[in-house]
Amino acid sequence: MCLAVPAEVKSIDGHMATVDYGGVKRQANISLVEAKVGDFVIVHAGYAIQVMDREEAEKTLDLFRQLLEVEDAGA
Repeated sequence: MCLAVPAEVKSIDGHMATVDYGGVKRQANISLVEAKVGDFVIVHAGYAIQVMDREEAEKTLDLFRQLLEVEDAGA
């Protein structure tokens, strides 16, 4: 199963971007999408496969935070 966690593009060098998952930075190939610094992307197998608008990305990230809070409360 894959989870589509939005990552923010922090920098771009050619077809490679540094993306940030809430403080965890990774490299992603952006050759399949038209992403720019500040965009949110969905990455699968090292490739950005979708650009999300900020509002949708923030809603998705908020849902993940809520799930983690529920999980933490039950532990």
